[in-house]
Amino acid sequence: MSATSGDGDGSASGRAQSPSATTRTLTMRGGRIDSRELFAAEREIIIAHGADSYRLRLTSQNKLILTK
Repeated sequence: MSATSGDGDGSASGRAQSPSATTRTLTMRGGRIDSRELFAAEREIIIAHGADSYRLRLTSQNKLILTK
């Protein structure tokens, strides 16, 4: 199974979508996605959940922080 991720919808911080935004395919195994795939190109991603957007960041200590 795979999940498609559209990076950079811009709704979380009011920024317009970047012209270099790309679409990636991520592999799910048993309902699980490896964080190395999520953060392969960036240290921060935006997750759209209904009408809300959440920011998931990878810290310098290799921890995850999720903020609304």
